[in-house]
Amino acid sequence: MRIALAEARKAARAGEIPVGAVIVLDDKVLTRAHNQPIKRHDPTAHAEIVAIRKASRMQKNYRLPGCDLYVTLEPCAMCLGAAVQARIRRLVYGAADPKAGAVQSIMSFPFERTNHQPEVRAGLLAQESAALLKDFFKQKRHKHKALD
Repeated sequence: MRIALAEARKAARAGEIPVGAVIVLDDKVLTRAHNQPIKRHDPTAHAEIVAIRKASRMQKNYRLPGCDLYVTLEPCAMCLGAAVQARIRRLVYGAADPKAGAVQSIMSFPFERTNHQPEVRAGLLAQESAALLKDFFKQKRHKHKALD
């Protein structure tokens, strides 16, 4: 998760919402990524999606059995759906997302109705993950007020 936090910091430095993701296979980092929708002009370029795409290319497989996804923020519906479709073994996330979180915050994903059910662990380094987001948006608001 610390690597995911480092990726989130990269996103913040680039002006992107600070979310980072890492995919691990056999206790080794397979891929790492951070949010890039602004840079890529792509609303789907969330950290999780970028990491899943990279890992799929590396594995030459659209399924990622045995892979664990670590992400600093509770995934949105799109990212959670992608993790399920990729057959991610375990999803570990830091901070809850009360505005867009699809695991437990604004919706509860119906895992019992899907062919694949990843193991989910929430709250790993949640305070650090939340602090990055709070600081990022605080700076954005401060810059916005300075422009007014």
